[in-house]
Amino acid sequence: MRGWGATSSACTACYAAKEQGRNRVQVFSQDDYAMVQRHGEMLWVPRIQEALSSDRFVLFYQPIVPLAGGLEQHGEILLRMRDRDGKLVMSSAFIPSAERYKQMQDIDRWVIRQSFRNLALWHELSAEPLSLSINVSVQSLSDEGFLSFVERELTESKVPLDSVCFEITETAVVSNLTHAKQFFTRLKSRGARFALDDFGSGLSSFSYLKNLPVDYLKIDGSFVKDMATDPIDRAMVEAIHRVGNVMGLETIAEFVEDHEIAQKLTEIGVNYGQGYGLGKPRPLAELYAGGPLLDASASRLAL
Repeated sequence: MRGWGATSSACTACYAAKEQGRNRVQVFSQDDYAMVQRHGEMLWVPRIQEALSSDRFVLFYQPIVPLAGGLEQHGEILLRMRDRDGKLVMSSAFIPSAERYKQMQDIDRWVIRQSFRNLALWHELSAEPLSLSINVSVQSLSDEGFLSFVERELTESKVPLDSVCFEITETAVVSNLTHAKQFFTRLKSRGARFALDDFGSGLSSFSYLKNLPVDYLKIDGSFVKDMATDPIDRAMVEAIHRVGNVMGLETIAEFVEDHEIAQKLTEIGVNYGQGYGLGKPRPLAELYAGGPLLDASASRLAL
């Protein structure tokens, strides 16, 4: 097994067998793409644990911009990892591993704790309004202790809850409807807002929306990125926006990469847009130059 550790290769095969139903044999092969991919994901597990223990995750912020009427300064929290050499690693590199090997609960809790601290400090020292959208994974949503954790953090940080929006993917909600409803209802009663992320990607029934206190539908970017040239994608965006409008929900379009897409969305009436054409992600601590935001990765003020 040149280039591979025998122990880690055996572990990879073991995990694969377990995921495919147990009581079976799985042979590791360097020619098996899925096995090689799984092996690569396993290598991230200790790196993620190290980043958590040494505070080497970094919060980024991408603005969510009003297109057809909107509220205060708003943006989504995005995550990066700083490696041992100080280079930033995109979340797409390590999140698949975190999802497969059950590390998302720890990551979500870190993100929520640091985001709440930033928000509390911002509202204490700045007169400008600010609200943040924070992603919640399917693993955390199904974790019995996660809701209590969020409520404790809210109490300790004294964050104004109407400045927090939790983003949960449509598929996560549909597959955990009971937990999702409890999570939404409890925190909604305290003033939090909710967005269904990647809405439309699963083509699920709209009926469950009637029973969830959702504030925003976040239109899946796969429909948005080509809508300026693809009439079917534009029709999908219009349909989702129309349903949201009838239900009294605001809509947010992902993957707004240029002015033409933003213009088409404005014509339809979509309320908000998010994407590189409207604003690139940047460190949360640099939201305003010289602003009094807490640098989450260093747990100190960014002066």
